[in-house]
Amino acid sequence: EDVADERRAIIIEGKEEALKFRTDAEAEIRERRSEVQENVERRATNLERRERKLSDKEKTVSELEHSLTELKAKRKQRLQEMKQEHKQQQDAMRSEQLTKLEEIGQLSMSDARNELMYSAEQEIEHDLAIRYRDFEEQARAEANEKARNILALAIHRFAADVVSEATVTTVQLPSDDMKGRLIGREGRNIRAIEKATGVDLIIDDTPEAVTLSCFDPVRREIARLAVTNLVSDGRIHPARIEEMVGRSEKEVSELIWKSGEEAALEVGVRGLHPDIVRLLGRLKYRYSYGENVLQHSIEVAHLSSMIASEVGANVKVAMAGGLLHDLGKALSHEVEGPHAEIGADIASKHSVAKAVCTCIAEHHDDVMSSTEAFIVSAADAISAARPGSRRDTAENYIKRLQAWKKSGAHLTAWRSATLFRRAAKCA
Repeated sequence: EDVADERRAIIIEGKEEALKFRTDAEAEIRERRSEVQENVERRATNLERRERKLSDKEKTVSELEHSLTELKAKRKQRLQEMKQEHKQQQDAMRSEQLTKLEEIGQLSMSDARNELMYSAEQEIEHDLAIRYRDFEEQARAEANEKARNILALAIHRFAADVVSEATVTTVQLPSDDMKGRLIGREGRNIRAIEKATGVDLIIDDTPEAVTLSCFDPVRREIARLAVTNLVSDGRIHPARIEEMVGRSEKEVSELIWKSGEEAALEVGVRGLHPDIVRLLGRLKYRYSYGENVLQHSIEVAHLSSMIASEVGANVKVAMAGGLLHDLGKALSHEVEGPHAEIGADIASKHSVAKAVCTCIAEHHDDVMSSTEAFIVSAADAISAARPGSRRDTAENYIKRLQAWKKSGAHLTAWRSATLFRRAAKCA
């Protein structure tokens, strides 16, 4: 009877501990869901604010087009004024010389007219040719530079990005029984996994699946590979967990280097420091609004190269700036500060050209110091707005609205640049 009582007591105690463990787990899940909901609401508020800003920016293109019209009118007026000024000078000189000739009375009217015309032409022809040539060269240079800047500026001012960072990964299980094995006796297995990977392993009521939560995407990938291999192997205990995590770290490290090297070769950027190549490879495991950041960076590099060649900017600087513009996102959860500043600082420390570092640092700024920085910022937004590049969410209406307005802005900007080029040719 004592043994039976003791067994019942042990069973009751075990049930109470299990109930407490489940209650604590459910409370933690509710808390984390609440945090996620707060993040979603905060981002929705930010998007509403950006939509208001977008309506203000829409006025920019019309202002730029108006500026183009004014510039063309001023240049035309200036040419007319120069012609009128030269004509007035010529008429004054002709009148003065005619008066003198008539006073002398030694020439006929026909001879006097011929002498006057020849003298006037000789005096003003040289000065007129020099002044007209200088004005033509200056006007052409200013028009070309203005066209390049307005093209880059117009595209940039209608560029806006929205980042929704994924922080969880789901691992499928063959059955719900595997959850108990992952937890282990008194939770030792789950603690070993979390300690070895630095990732929170969330086991809830989701059928045949567990969730990995961590802000570091590389750690999440290591944990995903380790858990997947553990489940496939079936042997789950602390020693085996450490072994699998070590293998996964090595495998991910090799994949990171290979991905970074392939990206640099595909774009055509040479001479990058090995540390920069590794950070570039880490972007393969980063997702911005559902879009792979490494693939996005490759697209931005190609777009930057194309735009730079069109507007006469430095193609190599724009291409390298486009490839490395999101480099800071590889460390954005490890180093404080905006990812643009982090990326520029890292690139500068590893001997990346100053002009490229400027593109990285300024690709989210409102004011930029170079044409290449404008181009990288615009290419970043164009890549993000490409249909299908980013996943559909509750905020898809705002994204579609932004993309629609961007398209109109780009067309107007190119039309404005064409007007400038035509004005330069007319000069």
